[in-house]
Amino acid sequence: MSDRPHAADVHDLIRVQGARVNNLKDVSVEIPKRRLTVFTGVSGSGKSSLVFGTIAAESQRLINETYPSFVQGFMPSLARPEVDRLEGLTTAIIVDQERMGANPRSTVGTATDANAMLRILFSRLAKPHIGSPNAYSFNVPSVKASGAITVERGGKTKAEKATFERLGGMCPRCEGMGSVSDFDLGALYDASLSLNEGALTIPGYSMDGWYGRIYRGSGFFDPDKPIATYNKRELHDLLHKEPTKIKVDGINLTYEGLIPKIQKSMLSKDVDSLQPHIRAFVERAITFDICPDCHGTRLGPQARASKIDGKSIADVCAMQISDLATWITALDEPSVAPLLTGLRHLLDAFTGIGLGYLSLDRPSGTLSGGEAQRTKMIRHLGSSLTDVTYVFDEPSIGLHPHDIERMNDLLLQLRDKGNTVLVVEHKPEMIAIADHIVDLGPGAGSGGGEIVFEGTLDTLRAADTVTGRHLDDRATLKKTVRTPTGALKIRGATANNLQDVDVDVPLGVLCAVTGVAGSGKSSLIHASIPATEGVIVVDQTGIRGSRRSNPATYTGLLDPIRKAFAKTNGVKPALFSSNSEGACPACNGAGVIYTDLGPMATVESVCEECEGKRFQAAVLDHRLGGRDISEVLAMPVTEAAAFFADGEARTPAAHKILDRLADVGLGYLTLGQPLTTLSGGERQRLKLATHMGDKGGVYVLDEPTTGLHLADVEQLLALLDRLVEAGKSVIVIEHHQAVMAHADWIIDLGPGAGHDGGRVVFEGTPADLVKDRSTLTGRHLADYVGA
Repeated sequence: MSDRPHAADVHDLIRVQGARVNNLKDVSVEIPKRRLTVFTGVSGSGKSSLVFGTIAAESQRLINETYPSFVQGFMPSLARPEVDRLEGLTTAIIVDQERMGANPRSTVGTATDANAMLRILFSRLAKPHIGSPNAYSFNVPSVKASGAITVERGGKTKAEKATFERLGGMCPRCEGMGSVSDFDLGALYDASLSLNEGALTIPGYSMDGWYGRIYRGSGFFDPDKPIATYNKRELHDLLHKEPTKIKVDGINLTYEGLIPKIQKSMLSKDVDSLQPHIRAFVERAITFDICPDCHGTRLGPQARASKIDGKSIADVCAMQISDLATWITALDEPSVAPLLTGLRHLLDAFTGIGLGYLSLDRPSGTLSGGEAQRTKMIRHLGSSLTDVTYVFDEPSIGLHPHDIERMNDLLLQLRDKGNTVLVVEHKPEMIAIADHIVDLGPGAGSGGGEIVFEGTLDTLRAADTVTGRHLDDRATLKKTVRTPTGALKIRGATANNLQDVDVDVPLGVLCAVTGVAGSGKSSLIHASIPATEGVIVVDQTGIRGSRRSNPATYTGLLDPIRKAFAKTNGVKPALFSSNSEGACPACNGAGVIYTDLGPMATVESVCEECEGKRFQAAVLDHRLGGRDISEVLAMPVTEAAAFFADGEARTPAAHKILDRLADVGLGYLTLGQPLTTLSGGERQRLKLATHMGDKGGVYVLDEPTTGLHLADVEQLLALLDRLVEAGKSVIVIEHHQAVMAHADWIIDLGPGAGHDGGRVVFEGTPADLVKDRSTLTGRHLADYVGA
């Protein structure tokens, strides 16, 4: 018998040759299968481009191609990544940081199928019995119908009256939302004015526009009469009239009252996805209160009255998942044994991954990036699949050092089942468990995109790369801390799991709020500190932007640049916008032309007319400081800052914004780079730079180290120090020990998560916390600083 390995056993590597996605510079790399490989490098060095944009994207594309063309037509079309060759790919399962859909009907229970299993359980065991699983679903309305049906008997047809009824679990008052909205009429119009005088204060409802034409020409009220003098009928027609066909200037139109119109156009959408000025209007004009009928449970009266052991489905969904698991374990019902086993397994997975503090009725849009990622992991933990490639994007986000140890165990479990695990990560604790490390760099953006190291942890320590040099960095405790200039007093805080918390948050210093995931940090700060004019909140909500959005448009930098070009050349500013008059007519200012090939991948080709510059040729004849607008948008931030600092191109407003971008470490980004190509860490810092221009005395930052390399954390700490020295108060919700060590004051919540947390377990300086060592945070910080 031959000692040579079987031909099928030699394919133990994923080979990438000539990858050029985003900033990758012809990268070639070999990744061992059935091992845990960690990809490191500064934010923007190309890690996500290699792992997600190349390996995972091609695996998904190849799997999609196995489906019939008809099915592919319903799936997102994926173009082949720019790579010469990819070998040894296996099925990729992506567990990324994308927030779970913020649909108001989506909860932790609906997103993980736990609710579906509970509904079946209640439909079998609950007393009184009310019907099928749909009777317990807050997304299914009750339906009644009656009418004549035709019955055929003995060759004769006969009309009979029939009644049909289907019981759904939806609360009829709030339609399964758990809250009801009410309108503040004072925010919709100024009652002292007439329509023609501009009484409507709703964004987009000016009298010069389309809506103005409909309301003015409807004939239901006099447009010159102040709204305050309307009679009951006229006010009803303005606010509540149902859709009615009318004719204005010979055109057939549909008239509808303001309130149903706003409900359809604004309230039916996720508030976070609205444009900023519309979101501000919605928050001002509409109040959301808990539904008085269902008390926020979203369910109708029958579903709430049907119970197992004295608990309705609303009661069990409101329980902390770790408590619910105990309740399910206590149920002994042989008739539904397989269902109970499945539920127990699912709920135990929540606890095992550190999410036992959540409840199933928690809206999925309120989960942090780290919580959303771990919720997605749950369905893979018990999977029997092996030889799969699992791809994780910074699984340590939102995790306390104590929780990171548990996450490491889960990743190693997945590997030991025979899977390939690829992790993009910055935390040294997670890099330490890697079998193989690939370090990208040497810098970020155009300065990165190369592989600067491959090997083990010990050889990385000795390597002369940014990651190697900073791997053993440990921030030291400050010898002296700043003295607070005042305090923000929080009294009797009870939001979510907070247990009547009283705490003084010091002002004029850098204050870190710490604690394990789910201990109540965000509840304490976001719910107790009002977002008034003086408070600037930079949270973890993602930046929404299309491929037309870029750092220049997002930060408002493009406005002063357009005005400077217009003033110098004596033309309109709109000419210098690729989304307006200056756009290339062939590609509509996109720079590329997309050819839709039905079920096949959409082909993207550079526009031949503008050569990817996005502007008409005539616009590029106008120059400022010797550069045209496309050349300015191709500049990195640092070069643009020097360009707009003095000389003919001197533009103080643009220079100020560019300085802030350089301050947060984004000096390498080009002004016109599409937002869709930025990494998670780059987007967070772009958001921070935008808010730094706001006038405010208190900055609340929610995990600003998200997506930051060890080297970038130093720069962030220097930025936080500059903010405090400029007289600002900085409150940081953070898990990173370097930020804790650098803080002037720490408020630690715990001792655990969910109902085991919600209390302040320590207040004081970092040095006192390390000396005290009575909390989980104290012990991990002491280990970190080597105390």
